Amino acid sequence: MTPEPPPAPSDEAFASALRDGDDTALDALMLRWQLPLRAFLYRHLQNEADALDLAQDTFVRIYRHRAAYREGARFSTWMFQIALNLCRDHARRRTRRPLVALDTTPDFADPLPAPDATALATERTASVRAAIAALPEKLRAPLLLSTYENLSHLEIAAILRATPKAVETRLTRARDQLRQKLTRWLAS
Repeated sequence: MTPEPPPAPSDEAFASALRDGDDTALDALMLRWQLPLRAFLYRHLQNEADALDLAQDTFVRIYRHRAAYREGARFSTWMFQIALNLCRDHARRRTRRPLVALDTTPDFADPLPAPDATALATERTASVRAAIAALPEKLRAPLLLSTYENLSHLEIAAILRATPKAVETRLTRARDQLRQKLTRWLAS
């Protein structure tokens, strides 16, 4: 009987190692989190180039502020908090200097569309994305963190610096607004 390999270090172990001076720990964290982070940022911003930029900025901030990582804190909570703050800063800059997006199709998933993709599915996806993008920031962030990142109310509350009850209320409001905007698709 062969012994089982030791379990891979946790995100928190890598974050602690990074804080303690092991710069290679950042590489491991980036490998684990680059795609989920980019996907979250894309869903939030609806712009691939901005999502890529802010994902890189998030990891730069993690490295710069590695000494601020608290032992025992969840790395993902800290990372999403940094990413959300960057999204808010980005939104403030965009309201002052709006730009027209040249490309809105993400290429970090499968670069070729599925052969069975239809115009109806494309329209439905666009409707859902538009409805999510139209939500106020206060409702959109918890919805994305819950639905796409599968975080608990407690984890989302830590990221948003709110109470779990406030997160629950925001999620209910976000889902209600989406239900109203997407009644056409819910009926089909």
